Amino acid sequence: LHGSWYNSSQWLPVMERLSLDYHCFAPDLPGFGESEFSSTHYSINQIVESLAEYIATLKLEKVYLVAHSLGGWIAASYALKYSEQLLGVILISPEGINLAAVKARWRLFRFLIQKPSFLCWVLQLIYPFVRLLGAHTKIKNILQFRQKLLLSSTGTKILFRRRWTEIQAELLTAELAFLKVKTLILQGYKDTKIALSMSKFYADLLPMAKLHLINSGGDNLPEQMPDVVVEEIRVFLGNEER
Repeated sequence: LHGSWYNSSQWLPVMERLSLDYHCFAPDLPGFGESEFSSTHYSINQIVESLAEYIATLKLEKVYLVAHSLGGWIAASYALKYSEQLLGVILISPEGINLAAVKARWRLFRFLIQKPSFLCWVLQLIYPFVRLLGAHTKIKNILQFRQKLLLSSTGTKILFRRRWTEIQAELLTAELAFLKVKTLILQGYKDTKIALSMSKFYADLLPMAKLHLINSGGDNLPEQMPDVVVEEIRVFLGNEER
């Protein structure tokens, strides 16, 4: 399952390496890529049910889910509801944990995606002056990320355009203690602090989880480091099959 700002093509580098030994499927999540969302309202629960229908249509009895970012939140939510369908789960930089920093990020990005965005206007206004001081990188990254947010309308709607109470109701914290599915969590060490925190929370809360930090990994391990991801998947699946 692909991440917040991607589609199924994110998994091509990994699938090219894994498909020699495993039967792999990489769907576009509803509203991403070539997949349409049948509803005007976006929610994690709806996507979980769409995933359940997809797996049932393929007549797959037991599967491993491998998921990145938003896909990780969906995979964990699916596992809580349909654990009998799963042999194991591999989460890469998963979203979906209720942290104070997640709400702060939601507030900031809601301001960023407004059209017109007052915050964006202010950042663009001060950018030349901040650049003279050599402290412009953070502002540049925020403005670039705004473009990514605007280009990925579905990911933005799910993560930032919904009311906080609605998002909060689908975030996972206490429920994870009841998830009895073996889980591997992969996290790039050079990813954001929020991503690192969420992966560590997943590892702490899930009773059958292991966390592996990838020292040189960033925010998109499936495309940036496919060989490392494939090796981690092979080891995990190999251990499960023994």
